[in-house]
Amino acid sequence: MGLDSTMILSASGWRKVFAISQIEQDATPDISNDDYNIAMVAADCFVEYLYTKLDIENPVIAVGMDARPTGPKIAEAVINILTAKKAVIQFLGVTAAPEIMAYARKLDGFIYISASHNPIGHNGIKFGTNDGGVLNAAENAIVTADFRKKINDDEYIAAIKYLIDNQKNSEIKHVWDDEATAKHNAVKAYYDFMNVTITDSKDEEEQKQIFSFIHKAIASTPVGIVCDFNGSARTVSIDKGYFKAHNINFYSINDKPGQIVHEIIPEAENLVHVAAQMEKLHKEGHKEVVLGYMPDCDGDRGNIVYWDEKLKQAVILKAQEVFSLSVLAEVTYQIWKHNHTEKDSGKITKDFKPAVCVNCPTSMRIEEIVHTLGGQVFRAEVGEANVVNCAREHRDMGYDVRILGEGSNGGTITYPSAVRDPLNTIFAIIKLLSIREDGLYEIWCKKAGIEYKKDFTLSDILETLPKYTTTGVSEPRAVLHINTTDHTVLKGNFQKVFIKQWNEKQSELVKKFNICSWEGIITNGTKETREVKDFSLSGKGGLKVLFKDAKDEPVAYIWMRGSGTEPVFRIMCDVKGQKPQVEKDLLAWETEMLQLADKM
Repeated sequence: MGLDSTMILSASGWRKVFAISQIEQDATPDISNDDYNIAMVAADCFVEYLYTKLDIENPVIAVGMDARPTGPKIAEAVINILTAKKAVIQFLGVTAAPEIMAYARKLDGFIYISASHNPIGHNGIKFGTNDGGVLNAAENAIVTADFRKKINDDEYIAAIKYLIDNQKNSEIKHVWDDEATAKHNAVKAYYDFMNVTITDSKDEEEQKQIFSFIHKAIASTPVGIVCDFNGSARTVSIDKGYFKAHNINFYSINDKPGQIVHEIIPEAENLVHVAAQMEKLHKEGHKEVVLGYMPDCDGDRGNIVYWDEKLKQAVILKAQEVFSLSVLAEVTYQIWKHNHTEKDSGKITKDFKPAVCVNCPTSMRIEEIVHTLGGQVFRAEVGEANVVNCAREHRDMGYDVRILGEGSNGGTITYPSAVRDPLNTIFAIIKLLSIREDGLYEIWCKKAGIEYKKDFTLSDILETLPKYTTTGVSEPRAVLHINTTDHTVLKGNFQKVFIKQWNEKQSELVKKFNICSWEGIITNGTKETREVKDFSLSGKGGLKVLFKDAKDEPVAYIWMRGSGTEPVFRIMCDVKGQKPQVEKDLLAWETEMLQLADKM
């Protein structure tokens, strides 16, 4: 068994357990010689790809890491090989994913050492050029093929080790000595880029004008934000200074890099800490605290807690609710900006076509929101790179895709960014609350036929969101361990089981769930295919069975896909309305059918 077999090589990131014990919860900084080699070979394959793609000498590459303990050792391996291959390295140390990707827009590419939301003993590598995101599937496939070819070639590994051993120590020392300068430049680039993404403008005067709405609102009604950094890379990013610059009070806990005190994934079970801190601050008199967030270790994802004025307590939003709220905020912001800023400047876009790109298991509530606002929704396979490239393709077709992401995990990507960012999520909500005169929420109310009241709160806005019941991505029910390794075969067998049971249960499904018909839908990469008759065509992609009522309107769906970054099979269910028992019943049915298919 080769070394490459221990690593998941996904376009969203290459990952494995790097802790030397191979225990995923081990916080040791030590890695094995084999894993050191993996890091070297991965970096070498990427720099060779850059040389070929860009046809330049000495590409400038940003290298950074999240706050995991194995990061420095992997970074050492990466820096050693890049230096030996004559690349110019900007080493940022601990850096958030959106930060390094914003900075890399000024360079030739980046290597980011991270395992995102995975447990602390995991680590991995993400590659990208200067377009602001990770390599797309086709580009990643080239680097992956080279890696698989080289990783078990003893002569090749001996040769690159020789190359490293015979380079000048001063060249390596120079990289480490310049870390502070590179980090300073990256933070500045990220700060400036955040201004662009929040305002949707590169014009500094226009940015000031838009931020003035926020500053004016905050002057009359102060706003406070609390963050549970959980020792993530965001502890040393722009968060504290950025909120301060916009007159927003900022409070934080676990705010030292590497101070990882609980599980990393920012789902409900781990958001309890930031919720508790919000309630503590309110008891201490900090009544202005309305929002809280917790990022994952690389800082590109952060789900939300809000202060419910009616309940007088902190409430944890589910991932799908976070994304829905962000979509409502940013699409209404698009409409507001189109109606105001562009008309004032005389730069009116004739064909304004707002659209949102999401992954396949994003809740159908997104269609309901976006269609109400006059936009369209396009779906891609799970994976940040797939959604980003789906958005790029539709922008090329003339659509205005400002917001995109994977609603199933709450991640918000705001154009021109190509990576999730919790600050964009927070500021989407702040804009929704701050821009009030003919503002964003008023636009939503008019389009949705909802009575608008001027003294609205975030609780009021949330009550107007379409109601759906959706399986949480981190729930134990959402993960199955399947023995069938060929997912094409598994899904073909699932179809046989499904058709048989559909015919047997049809009257029961109508009576119990108002399900009268179904449609097969698959997603592969950036493409969604509907009315699919052969489930196996989804291969390793996403498979959805959409259920409809007698009026041919969607009422629910079940979904499945093998994870590209973890050795598990993910399932979920989405149901229109607040119907938790229906969601449980349909997910249990999906589970039962998959288990039968797995035994065939």
